[in-house]
Amino acid sequence: MTLKCISIVVIPGDGIGPEVTREMRRVVAAALNRHGKIYGSITWIEALAGIEALNKHQELLPSATLELIRKHKIGIKGPTATPVGSGFRSVNVSLRRELDLYACVRPIEYIAEIPSPIKHPEDVHFTIFRENTEDVYTGVEYEAGSPESKLIIQELGLSGIVPLDSAIGLKPISERATKRFVKKALLYALERGNRSLTLVHKGNIMKFTEGAFRKWGYEVCHEVLGARMATSKDWESKKQSSETFLVQDRIADAMFQELLLRPQDHEVIATMNLNGDYLSDAAAALIGGLGVAPGANFGDEIAVFEAVHGTAPDIAGKDLANPTGMILSAVMLLEHLGEPQAAVSIRNAIKQLVSQKRVTGDIARYFEGVSPLSCSQFGSALCELV
Repeated sequence: MTLKCISIVVIPGDGIGPEVTREMRRVVAAALNRHGKIYGSITWIEALAGIEALNKHQELLPSATLELIRKHKIGIKGPTATPVGSGFRSVNVSLRRELDLYACVRPIEYIAEIPSPIKHPEDVHFTIFRENTEDVYTGVEYEAGSPESKLIIQELGLSGIVPLDSAIGLKPISERATKRFVKKALLYALERGNRSLTLVHKGNIMKFTEGAFRKWGYEVCHEVLGARMATSKDWESKKQSSETFLVQDRIADAMFQELLLRPQDHEVIATMNLNGDYLSDAAAALIGGLGVAPGANFGDEIAVFEAVHGTAPDIAGKDLANPTGMILSAVMLLEHLGEPQAAVSIRNAIKQLVSQKRVTGDIARYFEGVSPLSCSQFGSALCELV
């Protein structure tokens, strides 16, 4: 059978982005060459975003880049920087909004031998879904003392509660966005044979926003699951049936404790934008940090995979970066394309290198007497093993 070639938009990004992107492309090519079942190769279509785009086109996210992703329906990006100061929205926020990539997906899976701050990191194996389009990240804010903030305070009769010199921000949580997001998280869990979904919120305090997220989340799960659905109240009596699926919820602050003490109790976690930002970065610390954490953003038709770490300008251009996070994001991309064998070959190769302590400097510093591999050496070693 003749294997296909697929076109994928790639945004190298800023700082260490071009370096980790280069290694990702090499490793993916090697994996598809040996294990591809549908696609034998990828045509990478380079596009700009971030500081380089700003310097060349006076905008962080050029319309040409958005059009390329809309056309090809799939992309992968390295880390991008946002200049400090007003008037600049981050590339990630803009991408998610412009392309309606409403679900940020962050698999949290421990790789043996990587140092972790918890006693049993082998129990860490869950996925966090973060709603991307709503919450305080919509950026609808009014400066303290502005006519708009004063108007809101006065018109809503809040003068006795909110000082007149307050800044005001809005926190929209809608039924439509919540239900489509929770449904995507639920279907993801079902497709992978998971048996639970955890909704995370602060509905005990924010009753009409985060409380509504909880309510709508349970509603859409019941619509999909019907009699198969169990809650924390009846799980013990129903769990013997392999068809039963648990939908539970946790208060956000308590969830941080549970991820530290009982990560094995959760398989797929769905939460709002701000909670998801906090939880996903904190969870990455359990498995070795953002440098080894992959991520992706999904809409109904478009998917953009991304390194979740920063641009690390202090080591940019020095061949010192850890490309693992970017490469694992490409593993997610391969799974999305229906190439599980190529994906597994890369994941297993990473595990093998780590077990041999053939790692980049950010991981090597935790091991006594280990000489670190450069970014390109790590990529070359993976190409040999996949």
